[in-house]
Amino acid sequence: MGLAAGSRLGPYEITGPLGAGGMGEVYRARDTRLERTVAIKILPAQLSADPGRKQRFDREAKTISGLNHPNICVSHDVGSQDGVDYLVMECVEGETLAKRLEKGPLPVEQALKYGAQIADGLDKAHRNGVVHRDLKPANIMLTATGAKLLDFGLAKPAAPLASGLTLTAAAHSPVTEAGIVVGTFQYMSPEQVEGKEVDGRSDIFSLGAVLYEMVTGNKAFEGKSQLSVASAILEKEPAPISSVKPMTPAPLDRAMRRCLAKDPEERWQSARDLALEFKSIAEGGPQSGASATGIGGKKTREWAAWIVALMCALAAVTLAALHWGRAPEKARLVRAYVKPTPGSTFVLSGQMSGFSLSPDGLRLAYVAQNASGRALLWVRPIDSLQGQVLAGTEDAGYPFWSPDSRTIGFFAGGKLKKVDALGGQPLTLGDAPNARGGTWNQDGVIIFSPNINASLMRISASGGTSIPLRPMDGQKGEVTHRWPQFLPDGRHYLYLAGSSFGFKGDPTNVILIGSLNSTESKVLMHTHGDVLYASGRILFLRQNTLMAQSLDAKRLELTGEAFPIADPVQQDELTLHTAFSASQNGLLAYLEGSDTAARELVWLDRSGKKVGAIPGADAYVSPRISPDGKSLLFTLSSAGFDIWRYDLERGVKTRLTFGGASGVANLYPVWSPDGQRMTYTTVRSGKFGFVQKPADGSGTEQLVLESSGHVKYVNDWSPDGKFLVYQDYQHGAAGVFAVPLSGERKPFAVQQDPVFTMLRAAFSPDGKWLAYCSSEAGELRVYVVPFPGPGGKWQVSAGSGDSPRWRRDGKELFYLTTDNKMMAAEIKTSGLSFAIASVKPLFETQVYRAIVGAYDVSADGQRFLIVYEPGQPNAAISLVENWDAELKK
Repeated sequence: MGLAAGSRLGPYEITGPLGAGGMGEVYRARDTRLERTVAIKILPAQLSADPGRKQRFDREAKTISGLNHPNICVSHDVGSQDGVDYLVMECVEGETLAKRLEKGPLPVEQALKYGAQIADGLDKAHRNGVVHRDLKPANIMLTATGAKLLDFGLAKPAAPLASGLTLTAAAHSPVTEAGIVVGTFQYMSPEQVEGKEVDGRSDIFSLGAVLYEMVTGNKAFEGKSQLSVASAILEKEPAPISSVKPMTPAPLDRAMRRCLAKDPEERWQSARDLALEFKSIAEGGPQSGASATGIGGKKTREWAAWIVALMCALAAVTLAALHWGRAPEKARLVRAYVKPTPGSTFVLSGQMSGFSLSPDGLRLAYVAQNASGRALLWVRPIDSLQGQVLAGTEDAGYPFWSPDSRTIGFFAGGKLKKVDALGGQPLTLGDAPNARGGTWNQDGVIIFSPNINASLMRISASGGTSIPLRPMDGQKGEVTHRWPQFLPDGRHYLYLAGSSFGFKGDPTNVILIGSLNSTESKVLMHTHGDVLYASGRILFLRQNTLMAQSLDAKRLELTGEAFPIADPVQQDELTLHTAFSASQNGLLAYLEGSDTAARELVWLDRSGKKVGAIPGADAYVSPRISPDGKSLLFTLSSAGFDIWRYDLERGVKTRLTFGGASGVANLYPVWSPDGQRMTYTTVRSGKFGFVQKPADGSGTEQLVLESSGHVKYVNDWSPDGKFLVYQDYQHGAAGVFAVPLSGERKPFAVQQDPVFTMLRAAFSPDGKWLAYCSSEAGELRVYVVPFPGPGGKWQVSAGSGDSPRWRRDGKELFYLTTDNKMMAAEIKTSGLSFAIASVKPLFETQVYRAIVGAYDVSADGQRFLIVYEPGQPNAAISLVENWDAELKK
């Protein structure tokens, strides 16, 4: 809570907190003018900047100011001070209906009294043109004088407001256009669930659901998830009150059924009529059906009791016969969209990204940027409109769940970590410099891929030593094992093996089945991405269509045919990771789209201001500015991987390589010092090599370094034209190597360690120094060494550092931190002496990080060419409940 006791808002002195929620904070205060106790709801300055929340707050203030009724919380005043908006209301003493219901149902007489009072309050609101739209037990206060309606923040405006969830229901097909859902699901009317316009009859439906719970202690519409609750509201009828409480007056059952009619035309048409009906039933009027137990004495009462008992028994038998005699209800597809919590943005592609459904289907873990642009792990219950950020999970990526759905594994800062789904201090389990997924079995074993070219490792969920599972088979072209997933027995697991690249037109990678008890593996299928096991089926991508095929979990063999279940579904072309997840109870989450080609190439000045851009969004990767500053080289990954050139003076983009169509990846080009040639990495049939070619695309490729079965990427070309430096993963963790461009061209190690990752090297303009990144301090940091060595080593970045780039005069070295701050280090050199004079931040941005680099800098250090990742503020994760309903037929 932000206001201390004794502080003031206008004439109101704060005396203490009352509560807090998504719409602000509520305090008890003293009105110093009238010497009365009031309640003050404030909208803090950080929330006032959110147009949606500010609009809702202002609407509530205006709405209740015009509603003077004994069953509606009275508004006294409204104001603003130091950027804080506040609403002054009467201080209502009592407890919410939600709190009272925790003790059990209310007596029928009391429920009818409160029901009539709430209906009276609604009638006042409706007559003033106001629909509450969020009637629920938490918004009803029970006081000594009766029930009072609270929180008109969702009262019907002139136009619908956006919500965190857009939900529609479909029998067997996707819905192409959905309405907007506003309110709390278990008390919504069918028209609210469908996103339609509502009137006062929607509140009457909600009141019926509330009164049903007051009388029975059960919710009128229940389900295991928000989606199934919505489905129940649209399709099902709650059990009659008399079947739960047999002594309930029959007219109450009838009144309730009329409140909960699916069609608004069949409901009570006014809250006033409903209030009169409740009062009539409570008074035992002619419609109440109450028996005159005072006539006939004790014997009559005994006969009445026997008759009631017999009727209850007959009703129970009849209900049982109807239940067991009818055909089982068919599962129904329900589709929804989950949007990020206000003030955050999904991160759905790149190294720090991902989402994962818990095995029980009750929660979604996902990576999102907060308001400051920092990527963290969030958890959102499926039946909630809000996500909860998990502190300490900065720069998280690729979350996965424990089998009991209580703990989340994830990767951050080059480490494998875990955190309780309800929050707490994350624990580090092991090293994972460039992770590619993890999975967790019921025996507390985690399998994970620690690096882009590494074998899978196993480790205890409690931490300890990581143990390799099986070596990669170079004879079969395996240079990576990634995206593991345990099968139900907890011993066998699926994983992707093969090349680091997969092409949708010609899949060369393979899904293998491994075992904790053996180094042997079995081929399951060929595909160009990761797979997932859920509900007895394997889910995988074919082109951009998500497919499902049955798996015999005992024989470990696919059976039957594969069927499409979603299209299109996105895949990250650089990691082979498909954007989907599934629980074990029929819930599917996926990201719609055919590719991730929404990145931009933008020019930023030293303050981070945008000063230019390359026209059009595309799948840009690792740009390089020519030595004369007139052209760019970059990789496009939207149709395979190929090299393109952009003429900055003429505005012309030209394709230089054509390997994508034939399954050859050409990527990460670097300029020769004179700007006439380029060298780039090629990947053919899983083998990595370097070739050289004229920078205008003419001529043929010339081999620089022969292809081999281990991963390597060219980083830079020395200013004297004599060497290339590159990152090589042949000995486990990546190392920085150099290859001479003359003579025998025998590579040699510049910086290498069997444990730590060293990569992304860059020559100083005079060629005497080499900047690179190393994980030796526990996270990637920037270091400088003399080239070709030997000599000292200097740490440039005090904290995280990545992708170093030099200014042309060598007086500054730039790098990115993990939270996307561009840093500038002032460099002073003399002979073999190297010194860092100062390091300062320049700006913060959203940048797409590739394996080699994410930006380049102009010769004078005044402009930065950034692969800008605009984020996906309007992106929504698609949810499908009972996704396998059609397959079961």
